[in-house]
Amino acid sequence: MGRNLVRGAVAVVVALGLAGVSGCSDGGEGKPEAGGTPGAAPLKWGECEAPDVAEGGGQAPPKDWECATLHVPLDYAKPEGETIPLALIRAKARDKNKRLGSLVFNFGGPGGSGISTLPGAAKEYEALRARYDLVSFDPRGVGRSAPVLCEDDKQLDAYYAQDSSPETPEEEKAFLGNLEKYKNACKARSGHLLPYVGTENAARDLDRIRQALGDEKLNYFGISYGTELGGVYAHLFPKNVGRAVFDAVVDPTQNSEEGALGQAKGFQLALGNFAQDCVNRGDECRLQGSTPKEIEDNIIKLQKSLAAKPIPGIGGRMLTDSAATNGIAQALYSQELWPLLEQGLDEAEGGQGQLLMALSDALNGRDQQGHYSNIGAANTAINCADSKGRYTLAQTKEKLPAFRAASPVFGDFLGWAMMSCTDWPVPGAWETPDVSAPGSAPILVIGNTGDPATPYEGARKMVERLGPGVGVELTYKGEGHGAYNSGDKCVQAAVNGYLLDGKVPPADTVCTKAAAPPSEEAPTPVAG
Repeated sequence: MGRNLVRGAVAVVVALGLAGVSGCSDGGEGKPEAGGTPGAAPLKWGECEAPDVAEGGGQAPPKDWECATLHVPLDYAKPEGETIPLALIRAKARDKNKRLGSLVFNFGGPGGSGISTLPGAAKEYEALRARYDLVSFDPRGVGRSAPVLCEDDKQLDAYYAQDSSPETPEEEKAFLGNLEKYKNACKARSGHLLPYVGTENAARDLDRIRQALGDEKLNYFGISYGTELGGVYAHLFPKNVGRAVFDAVVDPTQNSEEGALGQAKGFQLALGNFAQDCVNRGDECRLQGSTPKEIEDNIIKLQKSLAAKPIPGIGGRMLTDSAATNGIAQALYSQELWPLLEQGLDEAEGGQGQLLMALSDALNGRDQQGHYSNIGAANTAINCADSKGRYTLAQTKEKLPAFRAASPVFGDFLGWAMMSCTDWPVPGAWETPDVSAPGSAPILVIGNTGDPATPYEGARKMVERLGPGVGVELTYKGEGHGAYNSGDKCVQAAVNGYLLDGKVPPADTVCTKAAAPPSEEAPTPVAG
């Protein structure tokens, strides 16, 4: 899920089976910069290794990719104190004579490993690699960058199988007990890191990365949560912003409750679009129902059935209501996953939950060997370090009717998830982030009208908060989470024109998704 409760653009990359990579060599400790604070020494690039478990596993990248480690202060208030490693990866620009510098990516989450994501997604950004070194990193608390760790694999299997939409006092007690055990595990294993994994520290890390890369300005491509990180960076370092793109934009004006409610509406909208597509295809659709509402009602019936009696999933695990809802959400991140959602729902109605569980596993960072990346732990830790929202049981139950009205399918799931930060050992930094960036270079801000995790309205709010002359809005009328990775030629032309040639598109540019040709094939359904 996007910024708040559903992990963002990284989830799509994982679900589509893109390869992950990692491995780092040591970098320098840094030289003093203006003001006496330590800066960042040039990086020492070396061969990349295969990613570790915390990064999600996978294959090592091609030989033309390089990895490095940058050491940054754990606490920027004590710049000469303890340091932590940041893992970085890059692929050099293909045209050395026309090279513009580095283009740094953050693919969202929060909690996603940029090290494992960028090589697998690199084909989508090949046009940009012509003149940029493509660079990404594991943010602090993620992957190999001082990862936050909480429960082990066996405990996480149980945690994700729990009833996350309790209806009785007994179910509420079990739900709250599971949350408490999870938080205690985070504190026990990573308590010293938890105060320092918030977005403001990650933004300061970004500037250290810029320095270490030798770039005068930060050229940046932020997706989903990466747009919030980019906005905070622009606020802290407006004069250091080069050419920047924010795609699938987190609304910077919403607190955690408002963001969760916005996601409930966004996922419900995307589900309705999926159901309408199914109806439009008539007998080709495997799901029962002659209207979108009938299809959605059948999904609700399936949820209730699974809450009462789970069905076989993968291995010895059973598909619960919570896992099924999670899997449905995962499939709505990309229109390419709609065929898998259709197949998964059809199979689950017939008593087989393998495909919906495979989709849920992808969102939770679980591989086929049963090992979890640390995306879930990092997501919670970063969200809770940022957001001041701490909701009691009574407050949560009072707000549930609004969530159910926003989404009969996802409302309970997202409403109860607001308690993820309750009694967290570290206080939150803000109600909403400050992204005002007077003096910054133009930032291209892209909103997708069908985006489930970061609803379209957030793009306009980001433009307003960045301030006059900074944010330039582009609208994509399409489906899925994000716009550039949809392959839309209009969106890509606007983004490439800005990043490669410095051509800022006209404000309020609109791109409309072109109809797919009849020969275009959907991905092959798989059951994990």
